[in-house]
Amino acid sequence: MQYILFDHFGVRNNLKPFTLVRPVACIRVGILTIAQKWEKYLGTQVSFQTEAYLETKFAVPPLDALDKYILIDGSICPDLSLTAAIQQLQPGEALSNSKGEILAMHYDKAVFAKDLREAFQPKKLVAYANEFTRIENLWDIFQQNAAQIQADFRLITQGRTSAPIADPHTIVYNPQNVFVEEGAQLKACVLNAEKGVIYIGKGAQVSEGSIIQSNFALGDHAVVNPGAKMRGDTTIGPYCKVGGEISNSVFFGYSNKGHDGFLGNSVVGEWCNFGADTNCSNLKNNYGNIKIWNYGVHDYIDSRQQFCGVMMGDHSKAGINTMFNTGTVVGINANVYGAGFPAKFIPSFAWGGADAGFGTYNLQKAFEAANLMMQRRGKACDEAEQAILTHVFNHRLTL
Repeated sequence: MQYILFDHFGVRNNLKPFTLVRPVACIRVGILTIAQKWEKYLGTQVSFQTEAYLETKFAVPPLDALDKYILIDGSICPDLSLTAAIQQLQPGEALSNSKGEILAMHYDKAVFAKDLREAFQPKKLVAYANEFTRIENLWDIFQQNAAQIQADFRLITQGRTSAPIADPHTIVYNPQNVFVEEGAQLKACVLNAEKGVIYIGKGAQVSEGSIIQSNFALGDHAVVNPGAKMRGDTTIGPYCKVGGEISNSVFFGYSNKGHDGFLGNSVVGEWCNFGADTNCSNLKNNYGNIKIWNYGVHDYIDSRQQFCGVMMGDHSKAGINTMFNTGTVVGINANVYGAGFPAKFIPSFAWGGADAGFGTYNLQKAFEAANLMMQRRGKACDEAEQAILTHVFNHRLTL
């Protein structure tokens, strides 16, 4: 059986800028991405049905190679009950929720159609009454992060034993809720897992004087700098370097916030960088709801959230002392600097700030900067990455 995670069109728009450069299922929430969760629950590799320009990077199986396969909504986080219900689907059946929305569908033969969902004519709808977690808005990523950290923690650590913490100067509260992978290094830090769990990935580093509260996940080879304050419900993805104060935020991976400054209720894509003393506001002075840019309607919408910080798309950068207002959305490959609060929506490939205004980031210069940053992590801005960024650049006003 092959499993394909498909992009729900409305959800895909709601989750931009992150889905401008990845399928919905490649969003990280908790310790793992949604796709990685499905692979663990299903016990096999998954592929994607997504936008054509993303297929150069993300695995899409040729339809003529498929026999039996199941499509699953890529915005849904799996659990045991949902996985069992999907695996029990018979050919021609679709799993639907109480609203009649299709969660998964079972094909029994190859169908030559670009959009497999539109081509599917279910013989039977199977009702699924249990609750499940869907990531359909930007703020869902940080709101659901604590619960997903706990779920992923159980999934990853079940039946395994944590590596020991050898450093005598590291203080651990509630050690049974802390799991450390092999090769991680912890020195003179505080891990407080009294209210949840803490996961430290392979080869990760937690430096002297840093404080970590649960729920918290540190990805493989990521670094928490000296004196950092990692407040709860936070994920720092693989190969990130972070410092200062971070609260209820998600870093997908390969991004840096190495210096002092506050980031809360925020989501950061890959290959981003925050200059020293960059801060974001996550609460309005009047405690009112926060409006946030929505790519689907090309306007601000009421998030109905009291807390919301900055949503920064991949390859974007912020200069020193940048101040982001509540609910700021930064597109792909933007470069933000200067005094004052920049606009609450910064388009992809924008270059500038509040005082000087914004121009357009030269595409070739963007490639050069991306390649230099990626080389520091042993990666390269290759043809596949450049093709995706070029598409976003060429369609940045309409995506």
